[in-house]
Amino acid sequence: QAPLVETGGGLVQPGDSLRLSCAANDRIFTNYAMAWFRQAPGKEREYVAGIKWSGTYTDYAASVKGRFTISRNNAVNTVYLQMNDLRPEDTAVYYCAADGKTRLGGARRSEYEYWGHGTQVTVSS
Repeated sequence: QAPLVETGGGLVQPGDSLRLSCAANDRIFTNYAMAWFRQAPGKEREYVAGIKWSGTYTDYAASVKGRFTISRNNAVNTVYLQMNDLRPEDTAVYYCAADGKTRLGGARRSEYEYWGHGTQVTVSS
């Protein structure tokens, strides 16, 4: 019954790629801004990437810019995070989030009212 379900995590080596998916369980996310956050052991949950409804606007944390790409397919209510050139410091639980209030998104956790349960990404040699 979770509003958002993340899949695609796993154990990979440095330099490998993964593609995460975030699927809505219904169509309540029309016009919502969406984002990916991640949380590593002992650290706060941090913003990774965001995308608005149209998909034409995207935003990235400096640590992943140029390596990660966020996209969405609104016809199937799914958001993706393509992660290339993965590094050990990318190891974290990755969460999908939805902002249906302001629908502006942003890097603050408080902007999002819907969250998935997370998917584990581990990058290790």
